[in-house]
Amino acid sequence: MVDVRIAVKNLSVYFEEESPVLKNINLDIYANEILGIIGPASSGKTTFLRTLNRLNDIYPSFKFEGNVLLDNEDIYLKKNVGKLRKRVGMVFTMPNPLPISIYDNIAYGPRMAGIKDKKKLNELVEQSLKAAYLFDEVKDRLHKPALELSGGQQQRLCIARTLANEPEVILFDEPCSGLDPISTTKVEDAMHKLKEKYTLILVTNNTKQAARVCDRTAFFLLGELIEIDKTATIFTVPKDKRTGDYMTGRFG
Repeated sequence: MVDVRIAVKNLSVYFEEESPVLKNINLDIYANEILGIIGPASSGKTTFLRTLNRLNDIYPSFKFEGNVLLDNEDIYLKKNVGKLRKRVGMVFTMPNPLPISIYDNIAYGPRMAGIKDKKKLNELVEQSLKAAYLFDEVKDRLHKPALELSGGQQQRLCIARTLANEPEVILFDEPCSGLDPISTTKVEDAMHKLKEKYTLILVTNNTKQAARVCDRTAFFLLGELIEIDKTATIFTVPKDKRTGDYMTGRFG
């Protein structure tokens, strides 16, 4: 039996426009899978991702209909948004390390959560960096500024910083869009390993990356979920002609 971690039911999202940015989205996200979200620009991919941990709440014009259930609990009925974002972490398109040391970047979240024990913090920093495939590259300079790292290393540092908060779900918004192929491979390797413990949702404009990384893939177009299936099926025998046209570069 499949373990559904997040259930999205009849979700529509509006901002200032009268027409919805997302239109009646229904899908289940399984535990310990990597779900890919693909589609052309302005399809609502990032809006969907940000809906899963209430980051759209920062916009005064944000309105929604429907339900988003995390472990059968509606996240929009929860008052403690900070606790939700600890459970559902996010890695953004551009790396955004804090202007402090590598170590302090990783320890920042746990310290804010009340962890003061030096041994516990050391363990969290090392475990998180190892899980992000970065520890061996920085273990001798943990107290050097994080901004001295390369772009690819900074992105993996941001992954490690997210992991240090011990989330259950990790959202990735085009995390490799500005990275070279070697750095991209390291991020993808980390994602493959992370799904053993976490549920991952990846928005990517790189269909080849979706094919390499994702267990299932959802195709969005103009705010609608056109179809979702096993990645191999989506890429070889899609049910909808629009999905096939996107995969073959006929539009998008």
